[in-house]
Order: sequence, then C-alpha cells, then structure tokens
Amino acid sequence: MSVDVKTVKRVARLARIAVSEEDAERMTGELNAILGFVEQLNEVDVSGVEPMTSVTPMDMKKRQDVVTDGNKAADIVANAPATEENFFLVPKVVE
Repeated sequence: MSVDVKTVKRVARLARIAVSEEDAERMTGELNAILGFVEQLNEVDVSGVEPMTSVTPMDMKKRQDVVTDGNKAADIVANAPATEENFFLVPKVVE
C-alpha cells in the first residue's frame, strides 16, 4: 500500500491538523517508509509463537470475580471538607 499527497491531506483534515504542501510531501515519504516496514513484518513466520502480555514471562495477578460494594465509603470521603453518613456535603447552589 502506498500513500499519496491527497491521502495525507485527507488524513490531516480528519485529524484536524494543519499541514502545508511541503509538510504533506515530506509526510508522504515518511508514511510510505513506515508502511513498507509494516509489510516486511507481515513476511515474518510467527506460527507456533504464543502471544505475550509482557516481554518477560509472568503470570497475571488474578482475584476472585465477585460482586461487592467495595466497603470503601469511609476511605472515599476521608479527604472531603464536609461529609455526613459517608455522603459528600456541598453548599446549596440553587435558591
């Protein structure tokens, strides 16, 4: 796949980025180089390679999947300037 100046300008417009004519020409070459590298990666044989979550082998930390209320109400309102029964108190803004 190759990118032309028209495509670069369209993508820039969609991203709401102002691109001059000179920048569009330069970006065309850069994007084509990036896409060429990605096409090279498609040629690599990865059959038999397990997907990884990290570059170092590790087990994911897991917890029980149970529904709880969190029991954190007191911790959540601890730094609030005014609370009552684990609710935030705010000044009245509508009269």
